[in-house]
Amino acid sequence: MSVYDRWHKSRPKPGEAKCSCRPAKVPTVEHGSGERWQVRYRDEAGVQRKLNFERLPDAQRKDAEIKASLDRGDYIDPSAGRVTFAAYARQWRTGLTGDPTTLERTDSRLAWVLDKPIGDQGMAVLARRPSLVQAWVKDMEAAGLQPSTIKGIVGVASAVFDAALDDQVVGRNPVKAKSVKPPPIIRKKVVPWTLLQVEAVDAAMPARFAPMTVLGAGCAHRQGELFGVAVEDVDFLGREVHVLRQVRRIGGELVFSPPKGGKTRKVPLPETVGLRLAAHIAAFPPVEVTLPWVKPGGKPVTAALLFAGEDGKALHRSCFNRVWRGALQGAGVPVCRENGMHALRHTAASAWLAAGVDIRTVAEYLGHSDPGFTLRTYTHLMPDAADRARRAMDAFFARGDADASSALVVP
Repeated sequence: MSVYDRWHKSRPKPGEAKCSCRPAKVPTVEHGSGERWQVRYRDEAGVQRKLNFERLPDAQRKDAEIKASLDRGDYIDPSAGRVTFAAYARQWRTGLTGDPTTLERTDSRLAWVLDKPIGDQGMAVLARRPSLVQAWVKDMEAAGLQPSTIKGIVGVASAVFDAALDDQVVGRNPVKAKSVKPPPIIRKKVVPWTLLQVEAVDAAMPARFAPMTVLGAGCAHRQGELFGVAVEDVDFLGREVHVLRQVRRIGGELVFSPPKGGKTRKVPLPETVGLRLAAHIAAFPPVEVTLPWVKPGGKPVTAALLFAGEDGKALHRSCFNRVWRGALQGAGVPVCRENGMHALRHTAASAWLAAGVDIRTVAEYLGHSDPGFTLRTYTHLMPDAADRARRAMDAFFARGDADASSALVVP
């Protein structure tokens, strides 16, 4: 690496005319045009690079800076930062692997990058100006997107910049700048159903699907897991249900896959739920359904499902949700997002916590990997916690009073 004077030759030929401004030098054909001082170096790939500067101190400073970054291994190619956000995001997406549903969700979120003005901005420009990212966030908010949706989109953008950091395309992730603040997510407290609501919806469901309600409320299945329950998953003698699979739609095709996060689990089977399942099996024999495992074209897997359509095919939310809405209406339960089938899981968690089941066990039954998440979600469903704390301290002080009284007894 070195700094060169573009206006004067470093190796003049004998007899060449001297420069009028510097008689000791020989002018080049570029004399007097453009920036005079040039930093020349080879990057990590061995490609020669050139940067021009007006002032010699600026060129010398950049020369030292590049040499230090090459020695540290964190050199960033200046031309790499000129690639647009959209172009780099597309390249990043082609190399992405993972769960098919997660990839589909990523694609939908990337649309708010690729098809928007921010996608045409250079990576280096965005890295230098986080205010452009915040303006993009504001545009999404103005477009009526929910805070949770914006958070997901911004999360994908942050992942793109993290990859660009690793590739040394940019020097920082502007999404993580303090000035970039997505709208806060105001989480509503979950409201479990009452027994009357569970029974009313169960009674309003078509007979072939009715036990879904009590199974979801009694064992905390997710909707896709209810669609994937097989007769062999129900251990009537051991009084437990094995949650081993769910039904999902990937690329327009139904597949079997493990439960969310790959967390299979065992959940205690209440006697009341077991009796209803047994009666349902007698009235509607399980239907053998074969679907690919995890992704379209995957290994075929067959399961004798407890709940299937009249056509003998597996259920999916796109068609089943009409049945669910009809049952809510028939039961007099408001048809809203909060009363989706996920409300059954909230009901199960509420009943377990009210009965004194510890939070770690409840998290295991729900299939949560983090008991802290379970606690944050359902802590308000433990109304007797303060009363238990008062009773504990009353018992503590009562023991202290008893000890003090015994100490005053004269033998």
